[in-house]
Amino acid sequence: MQRTLILLKPDSVQRRLVGTLIHRFEQKGLRLVGMKLVQASRELAEQHYAVHKGKPFYESLLSFLTSGPTVALVWEGREAVAVARGLMGATDGTKAPPATIRGDFALSVQNNLVHGSDSVENATTEINLWFSAAELVSWQPADANWVG
Repeated sequence: MQRTLILLKPDSVQRRLVGTLIHRFEQKGLRLVGMKLVQASRELAEQHYAVHKGKPFYESLLSFLTSGPTVALVWEGREAVAVARGLMGATDGTKAPPATIRGDFALSVQNNLVHGSDSVENATTEINLWFSAAELVSWQPADANWVG
């Protein structure tokens, strides 16, 4: 089983899409093992977006992530990273196909509602950045034999 970090960014919260977006991941069969509402500090945003440091859009990423509350989630399941990225769609909401989160709700690159880990390795790093081990719960759903 893989785990992946999903952030419902400030635009998701401001637009009142949190429940709708969580529902998408649940419907797919991923198991929620961590969730919290966070007002990201500049330090946390800098650590999260460290890979983009020095790029022209870096400061705007930091400003956006720290502009309001974010819902941080950890999902678990078979191929969780790839499954979550498929649910999210392309980074640019105008290019994301319909029936993806960004395709249905996002209209820009930066305000694209959701962040998802792009590899198993990055998922581990990101989960450890946003959550302590004590904040994650392991459990087995009653329908595990049906969903996987």
